[in-house]
Amino acid sequence: MLSFSQRKGIKPIRTIIQLDSVDDALRNQLWNCLIWGYWNMQPEYFGSDPVSILLRRIWIHYYDLRIDEIGGYPSDVISKVKHDFLNSSWDTMYSILEFIPNNYKNDVNTNNLFTNRVNTVLEKYLSGYRFVNNVITDITSEQEIDSIEVSLRDTSLYKPVHDHLQRALELLSDRQNPDYRNSIKESISAVESLCSIITAKPKATLGQALAQIEKSHELHSALKSSFSSLYGWTSDADGIRHKLLEQSKLKQEDAKFMLIACSAFINYLLTKTSYLEHATTK
Repeated sequence: MLSFSQRKGIKPIRTIIQLDSVDDALRNQLWNCLIWGYWNMQPEYFGSDPVSILLRRIWIHYYDLRIDEIGGYPSDVISKVKHDFLNSSWDTMYSILEFIPNNYKNDVNTNNLFTNRVNTVLEKYLSGYRFVNNVITDITSEQEIDSIEVSLRDTSLYKPVHDHLQRALELLSDRQNPDYRNSIKESISAVESLCSIITAKPKATLGQALAQIEKSHELHSALKSSFSSLYGWTSDADGIRHKLLEQSKLKQEDAKFMLIACSAFINYLLTKTSYLEHATTK
């Protein structure tokens, strides 16, 4: 559940979807990936083994230090890396993380296992980044985070919209038992709630409400059709949420996409219908 600060917008949503920060839990789990991937193979003394070569490369090419000052114990270099990894800025931590598989040249399978394990951790802890071909790549943008934050503003005018989006985020960000299916349902319900408010027709279907908004507020027909199609993905013929969308078939990216897409569409509708200006100045 979101904290009071998060619900009130005091603590930004970007601390949940970790874009320009990393919390201790994520940092610790990524360090564990390094232990399982490489450090558990460290030798007692420097030699010609792959980990020794990797540590020398870190010393020379990452830290730009003199090779004759590296010392005789691989554990000393790992301790330095650990200190910097656990105490540095979020971007420096990712730089270290990315450097390692790109400089461990002995075994492609070891690197693939490592990056797959890291991506599993990044997904669980809602990081905005993933390894793609040994490069840490953005999968979430500042604009997407901003869109969610704007749509989560808690105002009395469209509190039901806020409540659905908040619940969608809670279900998505539950690290132990994420519920992607119901997160998707809550995201689309937020759009339904807003359309009901705009049209003042609480019993209208989303399609009916969008049709009215199309006429009264010049909503482009392509936008209406595209969102109606997206709504169809979540519904069966009777308008009930699709029973075939089993939890096991849905992934984090499905729920995150719906949260971002619905947030963006909500913000668009609020601006289009002048509700946003009224709500934020009330």
